[in-house]
Amino acid sequence: MRPTIFKQPRINRKEAANMPNPVTHFEIVGRDPAILQRFYREVFGWKLASEGSPYSMVHPGAGAGIDGGIGSAPEGGGASRVTVYIEVADAEAALAAVERLGGRRVMGPAPVPGGPTIALFEDPEGHVIGLVGASSNVRGGT
Repeated sequence: MRPTIFKQPRINRKEAANMPNPVTHFEIVGRDPAILQRFYREVFGWKLASEGSPYSMVHPGAGAGIDGGIGSAPEGGGASRVTVYIEVADAEAALAAVERLGGRRVMGPAPVPGGPTIALFEDPEGHVIGLVGASSNVRGGT
């Protein structure tokens, strides 16, 4: 029998669509991007699109799930981590709120060449969370 935390919640999709600041992107990075990419491709059947570096984009398609990326840390860090990215109207204003409420700015905001504006922060417990500017929307792989 599955523990309670694994029960599928009943989600009102109309209410969920109106959630402010949704999670719109994820990132799985580590020391060996080739191993990570092969692992997720083979375990889950994910289709990966190379970005010409040791970083590949994941696009779930069919209107389900969110886009993501698998590879080495773009900032050159060797640590393995999983990061979710929250869409915000103004990344700088969000970072100011993070700092005011006990978090710490880690990076940005910074534009990704040909992509969105992103930022990273650390919450009061040390979790690193990403921000993506709404005007640079990453939904649908754009």
